[in-house]
Amino acid sequence: MTTEAAVCEVEVKYRVPDLAALEAALVAGGVVLSAPVVQDDQAYARVGWEYGQSKIGVPFARLRTERGRHLLTVKTPVVNEQSCVEHETEVADREQMHAAIEQMGFYPTVRIRKTRRMAMLGLMSLCVDEVDGLGAFLEIERIVPPGEAGERVQAELDRFAVTLGVPLQRTRDTYDSLIRAAQVATI
Repeated sequence: MTTEAAVCEVEVKYRVPDLAALEAALVAGGVVLSAPVVQDDQAYARVGWEYGQSKIGVPFARLRTERGRHLLTVKTPVVNEQSCVEHETEVADREQMHAAIEQMGFYPTVRIRKTRRMAMLGLMSLCVDEVDGLGAFLEIERIVPPGEAGERVQAELDRFAVTLGVPLQRTRDTYDSLIRAAQVATI
């Protein structure tokens, strides 16, 4: 039996106050974004974990539907919330997978709906997201081998973001945490 090594997804995320300026900067840099796709994500946490607790070393699940396909992703933050060991696979039945995730000891936290446009630039994946209830964001990601310093990669990605020359507000939170905070603020 062979097993593949886990991959690490390292990202930086920014609020985008001026989406038109970002789009213009990307075009000027030769970046061509994909057509928009809607992603409907249900986030899950292990029973016993609550918002406000550390995410480091704790596995989280996500069930995503995009263009009729369902993907199960499990991420475990390593150094910070945006540097994670990740495993992902396609599943046939979203409702059955939802039930299985709950049976494995996870509970649904928040639903995240967004429209995403993507582009590759070298080893970087650029995602321009319009997240329901939150606004526009830019995510810059790289997949790295286990053991590569996530914080060093994040610093490189951040240096690239600065070269775009547009106003961006870095956030170290994940979409689920941002949505949860927005929900709590409206209560």
